[in-house]
Amino acid sequence: MLLSCDEIRRRLEDGEIQIDPFDSDRLNPNSYNLALHDELLVYEEIVLDAAVPNRYRRLTIPDEGLTLQPNVLYLGRTCEYTETHRLVPMIQGRSSLGRLGLFINPGGSLGEVGYCGTWTLEMHCVQPVRIYRGMQVCQIYYQQLFGEGSDYCSDKYQHSRDIQPSLLYREFGCGVDDSQLELNFGDSTRE
Repeated sequence: MLLSCDEIRRRLEDGEIQIDPFDSDRLNPNSYNLALHDELLVYEEIVLDAAVPNRYRRLTIPDEGLTLQPNVLYLGRTCEYTETHRLVPMIQGRSSLGRLGLFINPGGSLGEVGYCGTWTLEMHCVQPVRIYRGMQVCQIYYQQLFGEGSDYCSDKYQHSRDIQPSLLYREFGCGVDDSQLELNFGDSTRE
């Protein structure tokens, strides 16, 4: 059962849901629009390997926007930090963007009860499409959880405030100290 906008408002007041920052103009009849932050990650490997960390680089979306290219996976994140307790949060790309051939989170739309953090967005397009930082790209909505359950407590993605590349390699025995390999060409401030 989906929560209505009135129920989302009530649960925001009760603390079961947190959306920061919150703008009531983005509240829909049964969802809330989330916005795109100003950074993206792009993998640098020719073949992505699920069993090892993969190299990536960061892109900044300039004021005039950025044109995404087909056959490239872009990882972004929401501007908003969310917390959800006793509910199942889910996100879905906005249909207006799907109509432009931009698909957001086709494989990562189901959240976990108790998830706290920004949302990493999986983005790809079927033809070049221009995007802008701060644009409303997806909707978060909430479903009731039936039965007893516990909150999400994994150290893999919980409390994230940055774009999270895949950490699936940890399930293959790579340690938690193993990190993705960020490429920082020409930037001596990052190590």
